[in-house]
Amino acid sequence: MERLCSSPLHENISTALDKHLESIHVVQARRKDEIVNASSRQRHGPPRCQDERVSHALAVALRALCLATRKVRTVLWCAFQMTLPK
Repeated sequence: MERLCSSPLHENISTALDKHLESIHVVQARRKDEIVNASSRQRHGPPRCQDERVSHALAVALRALCLATRKVRTVLWCAFQMTLPK
């Protein structure tokens, strides 16, 4: 988009994209933790408190991803509107 309007876009656009990517990585890490926890639970019996912490961490990460996705969609729409010819 920067090439289309031949000037750099606002720094908030790249910041929102970076936060969105970071949120994706956090969700992936929490999901991996959940999978590891589930596989170890099958071997050693159910530690309930650990399951709830891992599930809660995943839920928090998904909420952050949802908010970041909403923000990045808005930012990209604004960037698109700025690149349209007048």
